[in-house]
Amino acid sequence: MINLFQKVPSISTEELAEKLAEPITLLDVRTPDEYRDGHIAKAISYPFEKIKRYQGEKEELYIICQGGVRSKKAAKILKGKGYEVVNVRGGMNQWHGPVKGGK
Repeated sequence: MINLFQKVPSISTEELAEKLAEPITLLDVRTPDEYRDGHIAKAISYPFEKIKRYQGEKEELYIICQGGVRSKKAAKILKGKGYEVVNVRGGMNQWHGPVKGGK
């Protein structure tokens, strides 16, 4: 049973920008269309609907979405599966760095 009340650590988009200098795994849980409209270069598209099936390495994962709601839910699901997760507060709405794709 996944405990949706468990605490998940979170960072700001400014802190994420600093982390991107390191080799991190950043999962973008928005829809494929949202991802195509513009995403962070290191971000891997992994739509929220599929997150329960995620089977990546048991390394620290950073999770981002558009506004922070889906990523927080995804982070709790992944934490329940034994992953070390960090939610990106505010998501792409708060991201001011470069993006790939989009217009």
